[in-house]
Amino acid sequence: MSMNKRILVIEDDVAIGNLFKMALSTQYYEYEIALDGKSALQKLLSMQPDVIILDLGLPDMDGVDVINKIRSWSQTPIIVVSARGEEHDKILALDAGADDYVTKPFSVDELLARIRVAFRRISNDSPLDKDQPIFVNGDLKIDYLANTVHIRGEEVHLTPIEYKLLVVLAKHVGKVLTHNFLLKEVWQQALQSDVPSLRVFMATLRKKIEENPANPEYIQTHIRVGYRMLRHEDE
Repeated sequence: MSMNKRILVIEDDVAIGNLFKMALSTQYYEYEIALDGKSALQKLLSMQPDVIILDLGLPDMDGVDVINKIRSWSQTPIIVVSARGEEHDKILALDAGADDYVTKPFSVDELLARIRVAFRRISNDSPLDKDQPIFVNGDLKIDYLANTVHIRGEEVHLTPIEYKLLVVLAKHVGKVLTHNFLLKEVWQQALQSDVPSLRVFMATLRKKIEENPANPEYIQTHIRVGYRMLRHEDE
């Protein structure tokens, strides 16, 4: 892999495309810009980017279809860029396999921070990582074989559902998981009516693992969308 990280931007709005160019060149990222879904899929094969930034509103294809196509053969992190009104589309995009989203209008700093999160995911997703029996993130430790959880060196007792939720978040650390995704993973079904009970379990889980549940260090809420486990840098 070349030292310079490669980013494919799929965005048909030239003004926003120029904003991306400016932001990415300050970080010395290599990038290419595709103006529609069809040319994006061709560029994907030729440049093999490390991260994809995708605007949902493309002239020729639905952004979610683009994600489905990419996900059929590639796990490259996808950051979705969506307009404020696209709450529903944002959720569809995350369910289809996008990793993160930035809402327009966005700040360059926020965009670059999300790109760094995506790169951290790749570097932490070594194939060996997936099957490690022990997950460590900051002061949080999950032993998958023993089904135990320690926080700041102390064992915490979780209910089976709290444990399942924590494991799903840990397996996708750094990635925004929608309510639907979590409901399917933990309860094998995704009914919107179950979202309130998901929130209750999440609140009880936070009480057990967060030092200050009101200002969580591990489980971040994305209002109306879902949750994400934050990756802690090795101190």
